[in-house]
Formats: sequence, C-alpha cells, structure tokens
Amino acid sequence: MTTRHAAPRRLRAPRHARNQHSHGVLRGVALAVTSVLVFGAAGGAAFAARLTNNVDGLDLGGLVDAAPTPTDAPDPADANAGRAVNVLVLGSDQRDGVNADIGGEDKGMRSDTTIVVHVSADRTRVEMVSIPRDSLVDIPSCTMTNGGTTREQRNVMFNTAFAIGWDNGEDLASAAACAANAVQANTGIAINNVVVVDFAGFQNMINAIGGVPMCVAEDVYDEYTGLDLTAGQHVLDGATALQYARARHGTTFDGSDTMRAGRQQRLVANVANEVLSKNLLTDAGQLMQFLSAATQSVTTDLGLVDLTGLAFSLRGVDRANITFMTVPWAPARSDPNRVEWTSEADALWANIASDIPMLGVPEEPAAPPAPPAGTDPAVPEAPVEPPVPTEPTPTETKTPGVDPFTAADASTSC
Repeated sequence: MTTRHAAPRRLRAPRHARNQHSHGVLRGVALAVTSVLVFGAAGGAAFAARLTNNVDGLDLGGLVDAAPTPTDAPDPADANAGRAVNVLVLGSDQRDGVNADIGGEDKGMRSDTTIVVHVSADRTRVEMVSIPRDSLVDIPSCTMTNGGTTREQRNVMFNTAFAIGWDNGEDLASAAACAANAVQANTGIAINNVVVVDFAGFQNMINAIGGVPMCVAEDVYDEYTGLDLTAGQHVLDGATALQYARARHGTTFDGSDTMRAGRQQRLVANVANEVLSKNLLTDAGQLMQFLSAATQSVTTDLGLVDLTGLAFSLRGVDRANITFMTVPWAPARSDPNRVEWTSEADALWANIASDIPMLGVPEEPAAPPAPPAGTDPAVPEAPVEPPVPTEPTPTETKTPGVDPFTAADASTSC
C-alpha cells in the first residue's frame, strides 16, 4: 500500500442495485453555508417551493440597499417538517469566471469534494458523510438537459460522474444531476436536493461569519494553494480557509484526498460551532441576512425562504448530534491509488436511508438484577465497600477522515 491512502483496512462493500428517481438540479439564487447545520438546512427546502427549471438568478448586488430587519419577524416555517432530508453538497473546482484568480490556470469544471448530509425527521441529528473522489463505483446512465443520455460506466472514479454530466450536457445542472444519480445508485439513498459551492462561494460563506477559529498543530506550507500557517491558534478568513480546504501537498500533508477530506470535516465542524455560538439559528431576521450574504456564488435547486425555515428548525440541535465521517473505505485491490467502499459502508447507507443514527442505535444499559426470591426489597442491604479507584482510561484521539467525530469533539483552541 502506498502512503497516498493511509487509513482503515476493510473489505469491499457490495454495490446496491436499488434505482432511485432522479431529481432535476435547478439553477437558483442563494443557498448553503459551510457549516453542517446550514448544509443540512439546504436539504430541507422541500419540493413545495421548487424553482422553475433552469431559471437564472437575478443579481442586484450593489444596486439595492439592504432592507431593515423587522423586530417582529415571524418564525420561518420548515416546509419539510416531519420528514428526513438528504442533500448532496458538491465543491466545484471551476477555474474560470469569478474563480479565475482563485483556482489557477486550468479552465473548466470539476468536482473534488462530495458530502452527503442527512437531517433526521425529528431535527435532532445532522450527519455528514464525505465521499472520496477516488472511490471506484458504478455510474448509471444520466440524462442531460439537452435531452441526451450517457452510457453506464463500471468501476470508475466517483468524481467522473460530475465530469460526464459537464462534458455531455455542457452545464452545471447536467453535471450535478449525474453526480446525484451516482450517489443514489451506489448508496440506496434518495437525494432530495443538491448544492454546488464554488471557490468564490466558499470564501463568502466563511467571511459571512467573520472567519472560522482553527487550531493548527504544526507549521504548514503548501506551494500549490499558497497556504502558509504557523502552529497555533488562528481565525481563518475566507481566502485562507479555502487554501486550507484545498491543500493536499506540502508539510504535514500526504497528498491524499482522504486526508484532505478529514481537514474539510474539521473545518466545517468549527464553522458549525461558530454558527451555534453566535446564535445565528435562533433569530429569524438575523438568520435570513446571514444566509443571504453567505450563499452568494452558490448554485442550488432550493429557495432561501425554505432554507431559512429548516435552519431555524435546527436551532436546538446538540453539538454531540452533529456527526462527521468519511465513508468506510480500503485501498482498491485493482489500484492502490484508488479506494473502494467496505462492507461497513453498506450498514452506514442503510441506516441513513432508514433515518436511524448512521453509526447504529446505542445499546441500552443492562437492567439491574432482580432481588433474590424471598427477600424484602424495602429492607436495605448491608453497606458495600466502595471500589478502589483505578486510573482513568485514556480517551482515544479521533482522526477526522478516519474516525467518526462530532462537533462537540472538534477543538477550536490549542
């Protein structure tokens, strides 16, 4: 095995054969923030408020003054209340247009970051699963916006799906829809909505919350992205956070996409904590203004009003119930520089599809033994000597990208 993928050794998972209905990806205005809460909220923009297919957003930036926030604004409604939602978040690696100065010289559209976000029907859990771009999967036939269809492909990299849609449909809707089809075909999970975040949109999201606190354990430098941070506590602005999220090379990095996915999860966990600490989800007017600023340069099939409603419904979620992980994987037998999902991935996807905790339902503690026959439970037993204290068991450090962790586990201080 190479150092490119240095995580769990597990067996390959069988592929699911369930076919799901493809939800069209619509171009729209506004959506999604990097926090898992807002990613999750994106999924809740229900079908009742879908936008017209392929409608271009109207950009009035700088032309209209910001409206004052009403002090008696009503609480926004969750249009998908009582139902679980799954949203596919795609990080677009577009290198032209508004992203030309950020992404480098390469032109075109790719997607290197894929996250499935599940919001439970009771709004007590948000679960976020990263899919490595190098995962070998089967990609089903995809229908393009121009009416054309593509051929099925076997045992190819997951991010090929997005590229197939872009190359054949020549638009973002075709690319995102093909990626959603690939997720559904390989997981058995129905994708309700899709959010595509490009370089500029990612930076806007981070800047909208005033930056994200991050503890950097060691000095890091990556000449490809320009990331240059000393060890210690930092508050990353949008540009630096983007460098941190994209970096794969340089000091302390092994060049793998799986290690990068772990850093992205940690970054998102810290953003979630920042959103919660600032109580952005508890004030309807403040939440609407925040999402309006954070979701510029983002493309999705959701409306801002519905997004705000679901985000507001998550205001009471516990940090310990915001869970992050990478789909269980092992180095591919056909190519050590690729990965394949293990049998544990089957259980993970099945739990999400059933809207139960993705890591399984914790076992109930054993009931105390019944008193012996003939004894009187009202009579106290003889006192028992307290046990001799033992040394506490050290808590195992959780490695993002390898181990599941929660927003409560994420640390923003050194």
